[in-house]
Order: sequence, then structure tokens, then C-alpha cells
Amino acid sequence: MATSAQLEHPATAIPPIDVSRSELYADESWQEPFRTLRAQAPIQYVPDSAFGPYWSVSTYKPIVHIEALPKIFSSSWEHGGIAIPGGVEQPIEGEIRMPMFIAMDPPHHTAQRRTIAPSFGPSEVAAMKAEVQARTAEVLDSLPIGAAFNWVERVSIELTTGMLAKLFDFPWEQRSKLTYWSDMGGNVELMKTPEDFARRNAALFEMGAAFGELWQRKLANPGKDLISVMMRSDAMSHMSEQEFMGNLILLIVGGNDTTRNSMSAFAWGLTQFPEQRARLEADPSLIPNAVQELVRWQTPLAHMRRTVAEDTEIEGVAMKKGDKVVLWYISANRDETIFPDADKVILDRENARRHLSFGYGIHRCVGARVAELQLTTLLEEMAKRRLRANVIREPERVATCFVHGYKDVTVELSHY
Repeated sequence: MATSAQLEHPATAIPPIDVSRSELYADESWQEPFRTLRAQAPIQYVPDSAFGPYWSVSTYKPIVHIEALPKIFSSSWEHGGIAIPGGVEQPIEGEIRMPMFIAMDPPHHTAQRRTIAPSFGPSEVAAMKAEVQARTAEVLDSLPIGAAFNWVERVSIELTTGMLAKLFDFPWEQRSKLTYWSDMGGNVELMKTPEDFARRNAALFEMGAAFGELWQRKLANPGKDLISVMMRSDAMSHMSEQEFMGNLILLIVGGNDTTRNSMSAFAWGLTQFPEQRARLEADPSLIPNAVQELVRWQTPLAHMRRTVAEDTEIEGVAMKKGDKVVLWYISANRDETIFPDADKVILDRENARRHLSFGYGIHRCVGARVAELQLTTLLEEMAKRRLRANVIREPERVATCFVHGYKDVTVELSHY
């Protein structure tokens, strides 16, 4: 039921468009409703959705503005966190709130991020290069030429899950569990009913137990992995079970789904724009910018959510304390006022790096450099082998408004 504050929100110029509907992403039909919103109602109140009422913000500039005001637009797990599901004042039935540093406000966010960030610094990421190259080469050299296979499973998942296993020093032979936990943790469709929450929670508690065992092993034999880093930190060494699991979800979903779906977008996007693929094949110096453009075009996390901490006004629109605000990165990255011909992959786009796929402000993705390393290496190793991934049928997509990705991208490899 709408609160009295919500009933006071003014009507918008057009009827509400609920862009959280999963079918928009399952059949890749989200572009047109967002185009309408950007043109006619860039900040719109949606009173009814499967996730409750929310403000929908679909253009680039107000999203950046909101992200720059963390004291007014809270990310805190106590208000429901950073994705569209969940209550505001209190959890909905079945919801277990798990603190994680991306779902915290300063100063707690600052302290925990400061613990993790050095593991993803420039020198640390540079030191990963040789191993990432070797692993990418091994995967590519195992692929068939001229025979159909699912790029998502054989390349995207294999490379990203392998990287996660290395970062956590997780048992290599069990690394497929990381993919399963990531899929469960990032699926907002499993955050609608008590029954859905129960399925998701069971998977996450399984994850917590496995990493709890790993934590105990690291107490006796610490290393340079992320579990050991957390364990040695004043800010993270005494986390509750929920906080431990929350930060694991963050690092696993952030480290897996974003990179994995951008890797899949490399195959699909360049198949759709063959003239751009030909330019890349002729000029590998385009690779660094191509990575940014593909991440922009894909937008592997479609949105982030904030909660209004105090009554405020954005671009003439009044928002009430406790309102849920959804920042649609997927739409901002197609904002024609920032990115001309935004629906196209343009590999030498001058401002491709301005994309919001990694967020903006204090919550910008802490592992962005690792994602860029993995994607750059994949494109470099494909170029060395003069390999082309030809997508041979329409992809099967993830049906959710949070993780924007693929289940199946069927390709045949050829040489050029």
C-alpha cells in the first residue's frame, strides 16, 4: 500500500512505465521504453511494480548528480541496499538483509572499501597479467573451429570463474559453485516472494558455509588472497555471518557477472556490427577503447538503487524521505545527449570511457581494473590467433532487470 508521502507525488507527463519487468530483458525489448522515458519523463514515479513503488531515473546527468550525493541518496543495506527489491523501512517477508560495503554509507563503507581496494590497485592488477594471458590462451586453444558451442559456458564463465577462484584461493575443482552462487545472489527475480527468498537464501547459506571453512583454513595459513586480506583487516575481521555473506555476494557477483556478460557482448555485439569487427581485426590498437565501448553497450548491471534519506528535489522533482530511487545505468549508457548513435557499437567512440557500467562516485566498482584486464586480454588473445566468434542464432538472455546478461550465445569460430 502506498504511504501518504507517496500519494503526494505529482503525476508525470506520461503514464508510468515500469521498466523493472523481467520480460523486457528476456526478449531484449527494453530500448524503446527507455527511449520514451529519456525523452518525456527522465525522472518518473512508478507507483506499482513487482518490487513496489520506485522512482525511475533514466538519463545520464541526474544519475551522476544523485551518485554524487551519498548523504541524501543512501546505499545502506538498512534501507534495502543497492538493488530494486526489498523493503525500505523494514525487510519484506523472507528477506534477510546482508550488509556489504557497496550497501553501506560512509564511514563504514569507506573503511571496508579501503581494506579491499589495494588488492585491485594498478601494480596488483599488472602482476595478474601473465596468469590471465596463460589462462585465456589455454581456454581459447581448447575451443573447436567451425563447430557450434555456447560461448557463455566455454569462454565467459570459464574465464571469470577461474579468476574468482584465484582471487579467493577457492578450491579449483569446486569453482563451478562460484558461478551458481553468483547466479543466485544476483537474481532479483528470486527476491519477490517468501518462497523465492527461501531458495536464494539456501544457496547463499551454502556459500557462507563453504567460505567459512576457507576462512578457518586461512587463519592457520594466510596468503595474499581476498579472504586473508579481510581476515587481517580491523574493518572486516569481526564481521557477522550476514556481513561476511553480503561481502562475498558483492565480490562474487561483481567479479563474475559483469565481466562474464561483457565477454559475451564481445561475441554478440561484433557479430551485429561486422564493419566494426573488421576494423578491430585490422587494427588491434583499438582494443583498449573497444573494451570500454563494449562494456558501455552491454551495461552488465542494468541498475543500482538508492533510498532517499531526507526530503529533496532533483531537477524540479520532489522526492520524499524513504522513497526508493532506481538509477538505470543501462539507459544512461544509451543517452544520445552523451553518446551519439548510442545503440551502435562504435569502437573508436571518443568518450566510451564515460560509461556508467562501473558506477560513479564513491561506489564505483572496486574491481574495474581486473574486469578491464580480463576483457582486454581476451580481445588480444583472439587477435593473436586471428579468431572470429560468429554468433549463429539469437542469444538466450537472463530474464531480470538487475544482471543484464546471457545464458547462451551460440557461436562458431573461424579464422580471418
